[in-house]
Amino acid sequence: MSPLRVVPAITPTIAATTRRSGPPAISALAGTAAEVMPRHWTFLRSPAADGLTNMAIDAALLDLAGETACAVWRCYGWTMPTISFGRNERTHGRFSPERLRDAGLHAVRRPTGGRALLHAREVTYSVAMPLDERLSWRVAYAAVNDVLLRALQSLGVPAQLVAEHETEPVAPNGPVCFDQPAVGEITVHGRKLVGSAVWRQGGAYLQHGSILLADDQALLADAADVPLPPAPPAASLEACAPAQAHWIVVVNALAAALATVVPPNPAGTIEPFVPPLDFPARVASHHAVLGNDDWLWRR
Repeated sequence: MSPLRVVPAITPTIAATTRRSGPPAISALAGTAAEVMPRHWTFLRSPAADGLTNMAIDAALLDLAGETACAVWRCYGWTMPTISFGRNERTHGRFSPERLRDAGLHAVRRPTGGRALLHAREVTYSVAMPLDERLSWRVAYAAVNDVLLRALQSLGVPAQLVAEHETEPVAPNGPVCFDQPAVGEITVHGRKLVGSAVWRQGGAYLQHGSILLADDQALLADAADVPLPPAPPAASLEACAPAQAHWIVVVNALAAALATVVPPNPAGTIEPFVPPLDFPARVASHHAVLGNDDWLWRR
């Protein structure tokens, strides 16, 4: 299925989440977390790839989640510094192919919403899973962020979820991603550490985002056609937990955190992802759409 055939865009907003010093939880949405988390998961550690390939794989996993109820937690990296734009974000008058090329950056438009961010030294995660159409996507968003928070806190990172009273609504064409945290996102001392974007496609849900090993977001300003508003530094593991600022360390923590929330009764499972035979063709189909300039520079 082409990523163009989906429901209207959504912006992550969840109920306020209470800060706590003990083990993290989904807080106000905890009563429905068991409904949204699948019992059976697969975990995929992907080699670093270019932006188009990474986005095409995530889009193909979203298709699988809707068609086969497969739940995949994927971790990956990037072979070159790449700016990704949100699905409906305006780029005209703000960014251009020429300026990006001069800055030595590649660009891709995500199949999810959100705003521009730079992918470089980070751990990128994606979650593609079935989601009953009767359930709110906000519950899935909170459940995934709970796993992220568990993983980071297990590494000694003083991470917290942003509560509703701690931030203002973020416009789709507002500041770039790491300028301003949204409700439910993960911060350290008020600065965003994890930027996430989401998309719902019928009975399936995709969430992916960046866990910063180091803060390279200032490079966005060098690639913009117009001056961007000055942004506070983002949080990064290099700054707040330097001993843990390694891709494999964070990925192992994510796998361990996922295992703590898989419903135990009946016994849940987490297995390596084994792609179906038609998976390369699915990825190639999305690659062709996402790699078209009519998609990348459509707004």
